[in-house]
Amino acid sequence: MKSFLISDNKDTLMGLRLANIEGVLAGTKEEIEEHFSKACKEKDIGIIIITEKVFNEIKDEVLLLKKKRDSKLIVTIPDRFGLRDKNFIMKYIKESIGIKI
Repeated sequence: MKSFLISDNKDTLMGLRLANIEGVLAGTKEEIEEHFSKACKEKDIGIIIITEKVFNEIKDEVLLLKKKRDSKLIVTIPDRFGLRDKNFIMKYIKESIGIKI
């Protein structure tokens, strides 16, 4: 299994390529949706890494896939500017399982 990055940021893409993680640069919502859909269908991709901005563009699709308990792990990472929403993890847990911590 391999990892695959969908990023809106060239620096993040280049940094993860140095770690031998393949990926694509997507600027529009349509590009993001297209690359996410392709990555979800690839059998050899086990981890899909997306940046915060990408996550915000396709949040509903990502959460729906996570609720289906598909075999792929979807990880959201901050871009080079760091986390924009400091309460992201708490919001994510609340949206995923319905409880507030």
